Amino acid sequence: MSAYRASNVVSLHGDPIYHHTESTPWTPPQGEICLQQISDHIDRHLGPVDCVFHELVSDTVHIDVHIVKPTEAYPFIRLVTSGMSDLPMATPPDADVPRHAELMITLPPDWKLDKESFEDERWYWPVRLLKTLARLPHKYDTWLGWGHTVPNGDPAEPYAADVRFDGCILLPSISVPDGFHRLRIDAAKEIAFFAVIPLYKEELALKLRAGAEKLLERFDKKHIDDMIDARRPNAGKKLFGFL
Repeated sequence: MSAYRASNVVSLHGDPIYHHTESTPWTPPQGEICLQQISDHIDRHLGPVDCVFHELVSDTVHIDVHIVKPTEAYPFIRLVTSGMSDLPMATPPDADVPRHAELMITLPPDWKLDKESFEDERWYWPVRLLKTLARLPHKYDTWLGWGHTVPNGDPAEPYAADVRFDGCILLPSISVPDGFHRLRIDAAKEIAFFAVIPLYKEELALKLRAGAEKLLERFDKKHIDDMIDARRPNAGKKLFGFL
Protein backbone atom coordinates (compact mmCIF):
# COMPACT_ATOMS: atom_id res chain seq x y z
CA MET A 1 0.00 0.00 0.00
CA SER A 2 1.20 3.49 -0.70
CA ALA A 3 0.70 6.32 1.73
CA TYR A 4 -1.72 8.33 -0.38
CA ARG A 5 -5.41 8.93 0.08
CA ALA A 6 -7.82 6.21 -1.04
CA SER A 7 -8.82 5.86 -4.68
CA ASN A 8 -9.92 3.08 -7.01
CA VAL A 9 -6.40 2.76 -8.46
CA VAL A 10 -4.25 -0.21 -7.52
CA SER A 11 -0.62 -1.07 -8.17
CA LEU A 12 0.41 -3.98 -10.37
CA HIS A 13 0.90 -5.93 -7.17
CA GLY A 14 -2.76 -5.31 -6.28
CA ASP A 15 -2.25 -2.84 -3.43
CA PRO A 16 -4.35 0.33 -3.41
CA ILE A 17 -2.62 3.55 -4.43
CA TYR A 18 -3.69 6.65 -2.55
CA HIS A 19 -3.72 10.25 -3.78
CA HIS A 20 -3.87 13.42 -1.75
CA THR A 21 -6.67 15.78 -2.69
CA GLU A 22 -7.27 18.39 -0.01
CA SER A 23 -5.44 18.88 3.26
CA THR A 24 -7.11 19.87 6.50
CA PRO A 25 -6.91 23.58 7.36
CA TRP A 26 -4.14 24.91 9.57
CA THR A 27 -4.75 23.88 13.16
CA PRO A 28 -2.64 24.74 16.20
CA PRO A 29 -1.16 21.65 17.86
CA GLN A 30 -2.22 20.49 21.29
CA GLY A 31 1.38 20.26 22.49
CA GLU A 32 3.63 17.21 22.73
CA ILE A 33 1.84 14.74 24.94
CA CYS A 34 4.50 12.00 25.14
CA LEU A 35 7.68 14.04 24.74
CA GLN A 36 9.32 12.85 27.96
CA GLN A 37 8.36 9.20 27.48
CA ILE A 38 9.74 9.20 23.93
CA SER A 39 12.94 10.95 25.01
CA ASP A 40 13.45 8.40 27.79
CA HIS A 41 12.73 5.57 25.33
CA ILE A 42 15.38 6.85 22.91
CA ASP A 43 17.89 7.28 25.73
CA ARG A 44 17.24 3.79 27.06
CA HIS A 45 17.61 1.94 23.75
CA LEU A 46 19.72 4.07 21.39
CA GLY A 47 21.82 6.32 23.60
CA PRO A 48 21.60 9.82 25.07
CA VAL A 49 19.81 12.49 23.05
CA ASP A 50 22.47 15.05 22.09
CA CYS A 51 20.04 17.79 21.05
CA VAL A 52 16.50 18.34 19.78
CA PHE A 53 15.38 20.38 16.78
CA HIS A 54 12.26 22.12 18.06
CA GLU A 55 9.71 23.48 15.62
CA LEU A 56 9.03 27.18 15.99
CA VAL A 57 5.75 27.08 14.06
CA SER A 58 3.70 23.88 13.90
CA ASP A 59 0.60 22.81 12.01
CA THR A 60 -1.74 20.22 13.59
CA VAL A 61 1.05 18.42 15.48
CA HIS A 62 4.31 19.76 16.92
CA ILE A 63 7.11 17.69 15.37
CA ASP A 64 10.53 17.69 17.01
CA VAL A 65 13.56 15.72 15.84
CA HIS A 66 15.84 14.13 18.44
CA ILE A 67 19.48 13.61 17.49
CA VAL A 68 21.49 10.73 18.92
CA LYS A 69 25.20 10.94 18.16
CA PRO A 70 27.25 7.80 17.32
CA THR A 71 28.16 5.49 20.19
CA GLU A 72 30.46 2.49 20.44
CA ALA A 73 27.48 0.16 20.25
CA TYR A 74 25.80 2.07 17.39
CA PRO A 75 28.38 3.97 15.31
CA PHE A 76 25.95 6.13 13.34
CA ILE A 77 23.62 9.08 13.83
CA ARG A 78 19.94 8.63 14.66
CA LEU A 79 17.17 11.13 13.97
CA VAL A 80 13.94 10.28 15.80
CA THR A 81 10.68 12.21 15.74
CA SER A 82 8.35 13.06 18.58
CA GLY A 83 4.89 14.56 18.21
CA MET A 84 3.55 12.43 15.36
CA SER A 85 2.02 10.08 17.92
CA ASP A 86 0.12 12.86 19.69
CA LEU A 87 -2.85 12.12 17.42
CA PRO A 88 -4.07 8.73 16.23
CA MET A 89 -3.81 7.99 12.53
CA ALA A 90 -6.89 7.24 10.42
CA THR A 91 -6.24 3.51 10.19
CA PRO A 92 -8.77 1.22 8.45
CA PRO A 93 -11.62 0.03 10.70
CA ASP A 94 -10.81 -3.18 12.58
CA ALA A 95 -7.30 -3.33 11.06
CA ASP A 96 -4.66 -4.73 13.40
CA VAL A 97 -2.12 -1.96 12.72
CA PRO A 98 -0.58 0.72 14.94
CA ARG A 99 -2.65 3.91 15.28
CA HIS A 100 0.21 5.87 16.85
CA ALA A 101 3.66 6.08 15.28
CA GLU A 102 6.98 7.90 15.28
CA LEU A 103 9.72 7.81 12.65
CA MET A 104 13.48 7.52 12.56
CA ILE A 105 16.30 7.88 10.06
CA THR A 106 19.82 6.47 10.42
CA LEU A 107 22.68 8.55 9.01
CA PRO A 108 26.43 7.98 8.53
CA PRO A 109 28.53 9.17 11.49
CA ASP A 110 30.07 12.01 9.44
CA TRP A 111 26.74 13.56 8.41
CA LYS A 112 26.83 17.34 8.99
CA LEU A 113 24.36 18.53 11.62
CA ASP A 114 25.47 22.08 12.32
CA LYS A 115 23.20 25.06 11.66
CA GLU A 116 25.26 26.35 8.74
CA SER A 117 25.24 22.98 6.96
CA PHE A 118 21.49 22.70 7.43
CA GLU A 119 21.09 25.78 5.23
CA ASP A 120 22.12 23.41 2.43
CA GLU A 121 19.41 20.93 1.39
CA ARG A 122 22.10 18.29 0.75
CA TRP A 123 22.40 17.94 4.54
CA TYR A 124 18.95 19.02 5.69
CA TRP A 125 16.72 16.82 3.51
CA PRO A 126 16.50 13.88 5.97
CA VAL A 127 15.11 16.23 8.63
CA ARG A 128 12.64 17.73 6.17
CA LEU A 129 11.57 14.24 5.10
CA LEU A 130 10.89 13.17 8.69
CA LYS A 131 8.84 16.28 9.41
CA THR A 132 6.83 15.93 6.20
CA LEU A 133 6.03 12.27 6.79
CA ALA A 134 5.23 12.74 10.48
CA ARG A 135 2.62 15.38 9.66
CA LEU A 136 1.20 13.65 6.55
CA PRO A 137 -1.31 11.27 8.22
CA HIS A 138 -2.86 14.06 10.26
CA LYS A 139 -3.11 16.56 7.42
CA TYR A 140 -4.63 14.13 4.94
CA ASP A 141 -6.73 11.90 7.19
CA THR A 142 -4.70 8.81 6.31
CA TRP A 143 -2.09 6.55 7.92
CA LEU A 144 1.43 5.25 7.57
CA GLY A 145 2.60 1.76 8.43
CA TRP A 146 4.72 -1.23 7.46
CA GLY A 147 5.70 -1.24 3.79
CA HIS A 148 4.02 2.05 2.89
CA THR A 149 5.84 4.01 0.21
CA VAL A 150 5.72 7.75 -0.35
CA PRO A 151 7.14 9.38 -3.50
CA ASN A 152 8.62 12.85 -3.21
CA GLY A 153 5.90 14.67 -5.14
CA ASP A 154 3.97 13.82 -8.30
CA PRO A 155 5.97 13.37 -10.42
CA ALA A 156 8.60 12.37 -7.87
CA GLU A 157 11.75 14.46 -7.65
CA PRO A 158 15.07 13.80 -5.85
CA TYR A 159 15.24 15.05 -2.27
CA ALA A 160 18.31 17.18 -3.01
CA ALA A 161 20.51 18.17 -5.94
CA ASP A 162 23.14 15.45 -5.41
CA VAL A 163 20.71 12.75 -4.22
CA ARG A 164 19.08 10.19 -6.52
CA PHE A 165 16.48 9.02 -4.00
CA ASP A 166 13.00 10.32 -4.86
CA GLY A 167 10.79 8.27 -2.55
CA CYS A 168 10.89 6.21 0.61
CA ILE A 169 9.49 3.16 2.36
CA LEU A 170 8.60 2.63 6.03
CA LEU A 171 9.91 -0.52 7.69
CA PRO A 172 11.00 -1.64 11.16
CA SER A 173 14.65 -0.77 11.64
CA ILE A 174 17.03 -3.74 11.60
CA SER A 175 19.76 -1.78 13.41
CA VAL A 176 18.03 -1.10 16.74
CA PRO A 177 17.41 -3.31 19.80
CA ASP A 178 14.10 -5.18 19.68
CA GLY A 179 12.80 -3.17 22.61
CA PHE A 180 12.93 0.06 20.65
CA HIS A 181 10.24 -0.87 18.11
CA ARG A 182 7.29 -0.28 20.46
CA LEU A 183 6.66 2.06 23.39
CA ARG A 184 3.68 1.35 25.64
CA ILE A 185 2.28 4.60 27.05
CA ASP A 186 -0.81 3.22 28.77
CA ALA A 187 -3.44 0.53 28.31
CA ALA A 188 -4.95 2.35 25.33
CA LYS A 189 -1.86 3.73 23.59
CA GLU A 190 1.22 2.10 22.13
CA ILE A 191 3.65 3.89 19.80
CA ALA A 192 5.32 2.04 16.91
CA PHE A 193 8.65 3.31 15.61
CA PHE A 194 9.33 2.91 11.88
CA ALA A 195 12.55 3.47 9.95
CA VAL A 196 12.32 5.70 6.88
CA ILE A 197 14.43 4.23 4.08
CA PRO A 198 14.95 6.36 0.94
CA LEU A 199 14.38 4.63 -2.40
CA TYR A 200 15.61 5.02 -5.94
CA LYS A 201 12.85 5.37 -8.54
CA GLU A 202 13.51 1.81 -9.76
CA GLU A 203 13.06 0.47 -6.22
CA LEU A 204 9.79 2.31 -5.80
CA ALA A 205 8.62 0.92 -9.14
CA LEU A 206 9.63 -2.60 -8.07
CA LYS A 207 7.69 -2.29 -4.83
CA LEU A 208 4.56 -1.12 -6.67
CA ARG A 209 4.93 -3.87 -9.27
CA ALA A 210 5.90 -6.83 -7.09
CA GLY A 211 5.28 -5.83 -3.47
CA ALA A 212 7.36 -4.91 -0.44
CA GLU A 213 8.47 -8.50 0.15
CA LYS A 214 10.19 -8.65 -3.26
CA LEU A 215 11.96 -5.37 -2.57
CA LEU A 216 13.13 -6.68 0.81
CA GLU A 217 14.50 -9.80 -0.88
CA ARG A 218 16.58 -7.55 -3.13
CA PHE A 219 17.69 -5.52 -0.10
CA ASP A 220 18.84 -8.70 1.60
CA LYS A 221 20.79 -9.90 -1.44
CA LYS A 222 22.57 -6.57 -1.74
CA HIS A 223 23.09 -6.23 2.04
CA ILE A 224 21.12 -2.97 2.20
CA ASP A 225 20.05 -1.87 5.66
CA ASP A 226 18.26 1.23 6.94
CA MET A 227 21.27 3.57 7.06
CA ILE A 228 21.21 6.25 4.38
CA ASP A 229 24.01 5.76 1.88
CA ALA A 230 23.77 7.85 -1.28
CA ARG A 231 26.18 5.45 -3.00
CA ARG A 232 24.49 2.20 -2.07
CA PRO A 233 23.49 -0.33 -4.77
CA ASN A 234 20.13 0.12 -6.51
CA ALA A 235 18.03 -2.91 -5.62
CA GLY A 236 15.46 -2.06 -8.28
CA LYS A 237 17.73 -2.45 -11.28
CA LYS A 238 17.79 -5.58 -13.39
CA LEU A 239 20.33 -8.25 -12.53
CA PHE A 240 22.00 -9.77 -15.60
CA GLY A 241 18.92 -8.98 -17.70
CA PHE A 242 16.42 -10.57 -15.30
CA LEU A 243 14.13 -8.97 -12.72
